[in-house]
Amino acid sequence: MLGPATPILRSFDEAKARAFYVEWLGFVVVFEHRFGPQMPLYLGLRRDGLDLHLTEHHGDTTPGTRVRIACADLDGFYDDLMTRPYGALNPGPPQDQTWGERDLTLTDPFGNRLTFFEGTT
Repeated sequence: MLGPATPILRSFDEAKARAFYVEWLGFVVVFEHRFGPQMPLYLGLRRDGLDLHLTEHHGDTTPGTRVRIACADLDGFYDDLMTRPYGALNPGPPQDQTWGERDLTLTDPFGNRLTFFEGTT
């Protein structure tokens, strides 16, 4: 039996990654790994039932990845984000799509897109 997937997203700047994912999106750091001082960071994050990994290692993944993330209360998630302004991104509210889904796409500082959705899968 398969379990949930863990997306691995490319990052380039630890401070920007923490500001976006931890301070704004509300993820908690589960683990951090570096092979040595001044080496690239590999970071494990979690919010609710979602695990994400961020990597500064150039061979791990491609910048600009898009991930779809199911969200049981999209409006509540959006309202929560709006309580913590993030200067680099000011998203509009979730949008109704013609296929019966509502979604909200956020772009991280590294060009990765996170599409949070509710409705059809």
